[in-house]
Amino acid sequence: MRTLAIGDIHGCHTALTALLEQVQPQPTDRVIFLGDYVDRGPASRAVIESLIHLSNACSTVFLRGNHEDMMLDARKEIGNLRLWQGCGGAETLLSYGAVNGQNWIEAIPAAHWKFLERTQSYFESEEHIFVHGCVDPELAMEEQSDWLMYWENFERIQPHRSGKRIICGHTPQRAGQINNVGFAACVDTGAVYGGWLSCLEANSGEYWQANEKAKTRAGKLEP
Repeated sequence: MRTLAIGDIHGCHTALTALLEQVQPQPTDRVIFLGDYVDRGPASRAVIESLIHLSNACSTVFLRGNHEDMMLDARKEIGNLRLWQGCGGAETLLSYGAVNGQNWIEAIPAAHWKFLERTQSYFESEEHIFVHGCVDPELAMEEQSDWLMYWENFERIQPHRSGKRIICGHTPQRAGQINNVGFAACVDTGAVYGGWLSCLEANSGEYWQANEKAKTRAGKLEP
């Protein structure tokens, strides 16, 4: 069984499709998505639709990123909606065909809202911690704050007291390479900024990448 971690998609459906064709997830694999499926890119609706479909074909874990958090909060009040729109939510609404004056909440299918609501704040295995943003190194995962897990950058990450390796996204690595510091790795390689969407096999260090031009490449992290 492979343990596959996929970084921030941000509405880049072409890159997602090319990556999945390259990786070929199997029913025996566990595929962990690290959050930020929506916003900024052109095809957030198609991304979520594809992820829902994938969940029926193999074992999947969907973490919550700060952009899913903002999208869910946008339903509560107009101030939250404006904040989200300014952070890429406008592109997400456009992908759903939501226009001015329309009830944008109803424009998004109920199945997509359910998908977002069911996203997890973290996932922990025997050897790894998977999270969108960052963790407090001294706290057990059930004690972590949402702000740290959704918003804090990779530069602040430190070894966790459990000794488990941390796999995260959130902080775009503009050079397009997975940032591997041994005790942690950041798999956000800036797909929405013209970079790559990355998938890391957490145990072997193998990785696969694809971009919005459907180009692909692969490699292996140094120990």
